[in-house]
Amino acid sequence: MNLIVAVDKNFGIGNDSKLLYNIPEDMQHFKNLTINKVVIMGRSTLDSLPHSKPLKNRVNIVLTRDKNLEVDGAIILHSVEEVLAYIKQYNTDDVFIIGGESIYREFLPYTKFAYLTKIDSNKEANKYFENLDKQKNWKLIDLSPTFEYNGTNYCFCTYENKSVKL
Repeated sequence: MNLIVAVDKNFGIGNDSKLLYNIPEDMQHFKNLTINKVVIMGRSTLDSLPHSKPLKNRVNIVLTRDKNLEVDGAIILHSVEEVLAYIKQYNTDDVFIIGGESIYREFLPYTKFAYLTKIDSNKEANKYFENLDKQKNWKLIDLSPTFEYNGTNYCFCTYENKSVKL
């Protein structure tokens, strides 16, 4: 299983249910990695998507405590265990955790690869991602050159979990 996230220098990922940055190349990177794959998200992340609709050309799984939630084009599950059982029908390389904060935290131990866009800037955040540079079981295995968008530098990083649970 994989995850994909954009983080700032403090590993902030969002504020008031909104992404901190809108970098077109990062959005394209996200699309390229997740198109025709399985994406797992929380309800708040679903609500933050355009028109609060599932992403096109992907299997959308929403993890929520709301037993009454129904969403056209999405599979609704209610526990990490349910999600882990459900995704066994897919190749784990084709599964991506896409947020938010609590979903990342719940699935991090089961994640083999993490694709981070590191943004060399800080904005006010109230949602954060784990600093993988400080985790002994995570190793940086790929680092892109530095890019720039509207005066903000960023790069794409790939981390590998050396002690994944799956």
